Amino acid sequence: MSTPISLDEEVRLYTTNSEREKYSTLATLFGIIVALDYLERAYVRDSITAAEYSPACTRLLSQYKTMVKLVGADVPSVDDFMKRYRMDNPAALHRIKVGVPATVEHSSEAGPETGKWIAETTQSFITFMDGLRLRMRAKDQLHPMLQELVTGYARFKGSKDWEGRSRMVSWLITLNGMKASEELTEEQSRQLIFDVEHAYAEFFRSLGGEKDTVS
Repeated sequence: MSTPISLDEEVRLYTTNSEREKYSTLATLFGIIVALDYLERAYVRDSITAAEYSPACTRLLSQYKTMVKLVGADVPSVDDFMKRYRMDNPAALHRIKVGVPATVEHSSEAGPETGKWIAETTQSFITFMDGLRLRMRAKDQLHPMLQELVTGYARFKGSKDWEGRSRMVSWLITLNGMKASEELTEEQSRQLIFDVEHAYAEFFRSLGGEKDTVS
């Protein structure tokens, strides 16, 4: 004879400690995405300043990346996760795919271009191009260098209109969509080298006030 079901009894999603940890991790990931969506909307509505937004967004993106590593195969992609749990958070989805705060992606309000910033961004370009020439192809090799480069770009007024910056952001989105061990194809690598060299030349022409004529 079957045991009667009590409607007052709590329904458990798990029967073991490992399953409990799994669902707890998934719930945390869910919460991070929701929090990130609220943050994005607050920034767009000017409810918070850029100074408040940037570190909060960076922290949430870092937490998201950590949680994705913990859930592993249970979450093949953020799109699958959000579809599975019927999440409607487009602002968070976009931010996760870009991988950097909106202050880095879109504009530069950090102040005047200084010699220090130029030197640091130049070094970021050189480091990234050297890595590509040394045949670094895996996401976990390229992503940190490219993220640093894109962040450096954001310091310069007018950089949002530079073609090279938009290309670098596009490559950042591509790398964000890959697993850590995945590698760019030979064709992708050649295109990336071309785009970085183009961006490097445009960077100095723009600082010098010259109009970029490269298509």
